[in-house]
Amino acid sequence: MEIINIFLFFIIFINKNISAQTVINIWNDYIPYDNGDTAELSIFLPNNKKNTGRAIVMCPGGAYYFLSMENEGYNWVEYFNQQGIAVFILKYRMPNGNLKVPVSDAEEAMRIVRRNAQKWNVNPNDVGIMGFSAGGHLASTIATHSKDDAKPNFHILFYPVISMDPSFTHLISMNNFLGKNPKNKMIYEYSNELQVTSETPRVFLALSNDDDLVPAINGARYYQECNNHGVPASIHIYPTGGHGWGYHAYFDYHLEMLRELKKWLQSF
Repeated sequence: MEIINIFLFFIIFINKNISAQTVINIWNDYIPYDNGDTAELSIFLPNNKKNTGRAIVMCPGGAYYFLSMENEGYNWVEYFNQQGIAVFILKYRMPNGNLKVPVSDAEEAMRIVRRNAQKWNVNPNDVGIMGFSAGGHLASTIATHSKDDAKPNFHILFYPVISMDPSFTHLISMNNFLGKNPKNKMIYEYSNELQVTSETPRVFLALSNDDDLVPAINGARYYQECNNHGVPASIHIYPTGGHGWGYHAYFDYHLEMLRELKKWLQSF
């Protein structure tokens, strides 16, 4: 029944219109927490004349069960490349109850971008992470837990799962990430609104007030904690839209959202 519910709210797309300049397997020899899946990074670099040195590692959503690679990945490439921003779309492995699997993938993706900064004309001090839904939970986990070369300089969260609190989390995402019947310690540690500190990087949040899959309170509480800790934060709660609109033009506030995100990116 849980699988059926997932597919009612998410659609898997097979992209046929855009191809990455390079696709790399992020783990060459040693694969931590090997579950038979493959983690890949699709690389899309902007035109050299437009390049700003900024880069974004993108984490599509999918309830930690699958990935919406087109709507929450490939469709964003032109938008960011036109602004001179390099895009690195992460195909992370599914946790199946072992949270270290996707977290290690996202951390390694951040490190790879910085290790290859000169090759890809990236500023290693301007590398952000972006996530949608469960991918938003992964991105906020990296923003609040990771250190050194794995820590982003900024992050962007769209209708994110933030908390693991069963009263308002997305339970399917929680079960896939933490496993069923997780200990209270793990629920607390990966309720990312409770992990915000003054060292958390700046954030842009985009939510729908009528999201009945991942309640907007997830993003709202994250914003509140960022504000409490002096973290620069911008929140945009749209009246309608539900969940999972990503780059879809059917979202009533699509153009407003693109303008607001662009303006935010230009603000620092």
